[in-house]
Amino acid sequence: MISTKGRYAIRVMIDLAQNDDGSYVPLKDIAERQDLSKKYLEIIAKELVSGGLLTGASGKGGGYRLSRKPEKYTIGEILELMEGSLSPVACIADKKYKCNRRKKCPTLPMWQEYDKLVHDFFYGKKLSDLL
Repeated sequence: MISTKGRYAIRVMIDLAQNDDGSYVPLKDIAERQDLSKKYLEIIAKELVSGGLLTGASGKGGGYRLSRKPEKYTIGEILELMEGSLSPVACIADKKYKCNRRKKCPTLPMWQEYDKLVHDFFYGKKLSDLL
């Protein structure tokens, strides 16, 4: 399941793309337009900056803006930054995960197929597709 953190991060990114005039957008403006808690958005924005998806500036005229053009972002990269792996089971999500049944697991191919579907879906969608 995708948490509010992942969903709100996408909304923040869409909002910034829609309101891009080259200047930084204050978080309070995003919070008002999106009807979200500014406090919660501070946490999300900080992670988006740490992950290189946004740039931030403090002080007068400060706020946030996209680091790249909207067509250069995939929804998958935004979600994985905020949520971690989107893989459905530990043996796929963590390459170091040790499973004694891996070679004889009858469900592994199903999980791999599902993982590929999810990955291809979210990485096939650009932020610009949602504008």
